[in-house]
Amino acid sequence: MRNWGIGAALALVVASGTVVANEAQTREVQSQDGSFTGEIVGTPAEGSGFAQLQIGMSMQDVQELLDRAPDRFHTYESGKRWIPFYFGNDATRLQALFRGEGCLIFTGGNVWGGGGSELIQIEVDPEGGCYQP
Repeated sequence: MRNWGIGAALALVVASGTVVANEAQTREVQSQDGSFTGEIVGTPAEGSGFAQLQIGMSMQDVQELLDRAPDRFHTYESGKRWIPFYFGNDATRLQALFRGEGCLIFTGGNVWGGGGSELIQIEVDPEGGCYQP
């Protein structure tokens, strides 16, 4: 019985170490205006364009800050698209790849195409493996 307790404690320590390591990779961050939270996956290099980005920025602000348009992008429906009477701006999403930096995900608007264009996720991946069309 005593050995079981030691094994359980060791498993708990190992599991909690794994959780902490994963949490360090993904951080929840408040938007510029504080109205919602977004995610930052990874850590941008100091002085890079992605290091200057903030959750809640518009696509236009991001392009002006990075001084370029995305190399590739696509849109897709989020699960919120199918919620009856959902009028939020997150029914669709836009994923944009900036080569050498990573991927950005923006809200794409409501079911009628209005609204959207707010940065909700920054994924630092200079290799570009984050882009999944």
